Amino acid sequence: MPMPKNIPLINREVSWLYFNDRVLQEAADKSVPLVERIRFLAIFSSNLDEFYRVRVATLNRLSNLNTRSKAILGFSPRKILNQIKNIVVRQERKFNHLYEDVIVKELERERIFLINETQLNVTRGSFVREYFREKILSTLVPVMINKNEPFPELKDRAIYLFVRLVQTKNNEKSRFALIEIPTDVSGRFIVLPETNNLKFITLIDDIVRYCLDDIFFIFEYDSIEAYSVQLTRDAELDLDIHVSEKFIDALSKSLLKRGKGKPMRLLYDTDMPLDMLTYLVAELDLTADGLIPGNRYHNFKDFISFPNVGRPELEYPKLAPLPVNELSTVSSIFAQISRKDYLINLPYQSFDYIIHFLREAAIDPKVREIQITLYRLAENSRIIHALINAAKNGKKVSCMLELKARFDEQANIYWTNRLEEEGVVVNYGMPDYKVHSKICLIRRTEKGKDRYYANLATGNYNEKTAKLYCDHSLFTANPLITSELVTFFDGLQKQVFHSAYKHLIVSPLQSRQKINSLINKEIKTAKTGKNASIILKMNSLTDVAIIEKLYEASNAGVKIKLIIRGMCCLVPGIAGFSENIEVISIIDRYLEHARVWIFGDAGRQNVYLSSADMMARNLDHRVEVGFPILDAEIRSEILDIINIQLKDNTKAREINELNNNRYRKTGTKVLSRAQTDIYTYLKYKK
Repeated sequence: MPMPKNIPLINREVSWLYFNDRVLQEAADKSVPLVERIRFLAIFSSNLDEFYRVRVATLNRLSNLNTRSKAILGFSPRKILNQIKNIVVRQERKFNHLYEDVIVKELERERIFLINETQLNVTRGSFVREYFREKILSTLVPVMINKNEPFPELKDRAIYLFVRLVQTKNNEKSRFALIEIPTDVSGRFIVLPETNNLKFITLIDDIVRYCLDDIFFIFEYDSIEAYSVQLTRDAELDLDIHVSEKFIDALSKSLLKRGKGKPMRLLYDTDMPLDMLTYLVAELDLTADGLIPGNRYHNFKDFISFPNVGRPELEYPKLAPLPVNELSTVSSIFAQISRKDYLINLPYQSFDYIIHFLREAAIDPKVREIQITLYRLAENSRIIHALINAAKNGKKVSCMLELKARFDEQANIYWTNRLEEEGVVVNYGMPDYKVHSKICLIRRTEKGKDRYYANLATGNYNEKTAKLYCDHSLFTANPLITSELVTFFDGLQKQVFHSAYKHLIVSPLQSRQKINSLINKEIKTAKTGKNASIILKMNSLTDVAIIEKLYEASNAGVKIKLIIRGMCCLVPGIAGFSENIEVISIIDRYLEHARVWIFGDAGRQNVYLSSADMMARNLDHRVEVGFPILDAEIRSEILDIINIQLKDNTKAREINELNNNRYRKTGTKVLSRAQTDIYTYLKYKK
């Protein structure tokens, strides 16, 4: 759909970069514990890697189309690529300043020293060389570069040292080599022996630099230079095939090609001599857009595992998961859900309730069938183990495992094979549609009749990310919901879409229509002079038609408040369009991941939770499930949590036309920090 030129919009890729800048703000925030600030640098870096592998790769493909691409898309891909380059270069400068001039110096004040190969004394140098010879040397495969042969193919996101061996005697030409840094051997960081209560950490990159003479001893040289580089490749998969039994094989072959995709970005050490950089760029066939100056360390995502060798206060204190009122894990969870609905607020409350739900189902003689949709799973998934156990106990287990979950494809292929080996029926999904919903339905025989129990969630069935992502997970046995889930799973099995849902909001056939209907209801209310309100929380808002509808509602007098963590193409506060719209983004220790839709003014709110963001892909090209909160007590709890977030004046940033990520002030001297306040609220709620 062409972008309308008559409404204010921000390009989605540019908006995403401003989101990542909010992550960088956390690294700069002195109130954040120091080691956590390093981890935010890692998150920023990891985010940017994926952005280049997917979004920039897509824009590059579009920019290679004919001149009609601008007319079709509504923007020039080449122009956006230039904007991206300019923003990213500015952000990389900010990143390097934060790391080199701020973080490293603050570590030193904590008596923690990050040292490189030039800063090793005799004792630590001996330790490093011994470590290198025992643990690293045998894993290295240096590749000598011969200008008469094809240039070696660099792996996607691997760290390399680009080495030059210089010999001034006999006017011999310099030799070049590439060394891949083996970060999977023992991690990226090595803690060195302590001296006088001083802590020392070095990176495996610098250990290799220190021991280059152990690698190239057979050559004659006067000096060795080594500079780090990292190549990011196009990671989008070309799959022109419907989902079938052959799909796994086709996907596996495409995954092998992913690591050989077109180069998108070369991150290089700015200390590298120009002649070496020029040679490298020519061999890799890179454009100027893909050349990003950096520091001596790349793949900074590894810093997520930076070791805290200092005070405990350098990290966030661990918060014990809170219990859910009246929901016990030492008595039958089915008996409890049969009486009332329960809401799990992750990560403040424990994901173990969901594991308990499935484990009980696996051994309960009354349970006949388990149906579940899975998207991203933990590495050693207890969800999978519970499903396998259920199949072994004679339950009919049907699992819709989405093979096309980006960057989790390989893991999901593994789990698919494992489940099928254990007797679980695996459904490969819908042709041309990702199944992104997070739903589990259990059929249980009670007094000779079937009764259904469900879990519906905004986030993945992943016990690892459940400790870091803020999501909501609902347990219910309400037939108004469960009867429609029976229809939903029937559609998945038969690969057909149903649309006659009265309570669920299901993509791709129904979500857009239902959202428009709910917005129209508020517009109609506002036009009668009554208070009308919409509150939406999600990861991303990019769908142009929905944005147009929200502008229409704003112009009608509907008060709209948005909590958008990531991309937001809507521009608030613009006369004639969005004067009644406020947008905030909360970035804090946990990742805000829940999707909450609230329509109606106080006293008449309709509350929905969903797996879907308001993006064209979620509304039109994915299988998503939104669901109403019918229990009054749970509805009140969600409203309380959203209101706490709307009061945040510590970690909330304003989204505005300036894109300056200004911290939000609420006009009160009382500091409100949503994630801390929500934990306290749930802890003392009765």
